[in-house]
Amino acid sequence: MLRIRLAEQRITEVYPTDKIQSPIHLSVGQEAIAAGVCAALLKTDHVHGTYRGHAFYLAKGGDMNRMFAELYGKDAGCARGKGGSMHLVDPEAGLMSCSAIVASTIPVATGDAFASSRQGRKRVVVSVFGDGAIDEGVFFESVNFAVLKKLPILYVLENNGYAIHSKIPERRKQVELWRAAEGLGLPGEKFDGNDVGAVYSVMAKAVAWVRKGGGPRLLEFTAYRWHEHVGPGIDFHEGYRRPNEQALAQKNDPLRLAKADLAKRCKVGPEHFEQWEAEARDEVDEAVEFAERSPFPTAERLHQDVFAERS
Repeated sequence: MLRIRLAEQRITEVYPTDKIQSPIHLSVGQEAIAAGVCAALLKTDHVHGTYRGHAFYLAKGGDMNRMFAELYGKDAGCARGKGGSMHLVDPEAGLMSCSAIVASTIPVATGDAFASSRQGRKRVVVSVFGDGAIDEGVFFESVNFAVLKKLPILYVLENNGYAIHSKIPERRKQVELWRAAEGLGLPGEKFDGNDVGAVYSVMAKAVAWVRKGGGPRLLEFTAYRWHEHVGPGIDFHEGYRRPNEQALAQKNDPLRLAKADLAKRCKVGPEHFEQWEAEARDEVDEAVEFAERSPFPTAERLHQDVFAERS
């Protein structure tokens, strides 16, 4: 969680220089979901994310140097500079896709789970999406297929309360999103996404259920994004958020809660937190330096990896 927070804070510093060429969507305030979800998975399990993908890329084991290089559009990036912030990917770590199109990775993840099922693998596939994706038809089409085929997939909903600037009650009569696909036979539950321990515990049980053939489930985790929908700014002044939300977000800061829990239950002292922060900052510094000195792709790479030829 600390690595994610510090990496994204550095992104907010670099972005105004225009060295990062693609739009950025930050997960500050939502780190506990990515950390807790991915801690419950094996390296061989697959995650399909969203355009707000930095947190899941790092939590699933992606390389920070390659992530920053991708943000800079460099050839050493995880997508060779062609994907940018919204299309992070690392098959070796099990992060199979992120996409700029809302809900577009849900059917991809469902197809991935179908392939795993047909191949007899014990792999669990996780489809991550935001509350806005629930409004897309492809969500219901994918879930119906997954339930019908009893696929090994978990649908993880990051509910940060807003689809860009739209509150959930302004978009939906049914505001209990975990119940969105009950009629299709998809069981769902809702949990506090600010508590990384709770996220991990819930996720571990759900992963075990799916891995033994129990079928798909929907897990809704509530959180709160601190930054604007897209970009490095803080937009509490723009009027679409409720007046007390900023104070509530800081009170429920997942890093603050985790730090307090570690200090209380595990007797972790200030010197440990200081050491961890120093190590994480060094890693971020190294990643930025790596991105700065890495070369851009050559013109010859323009048409490479556009499509795959079958033999």
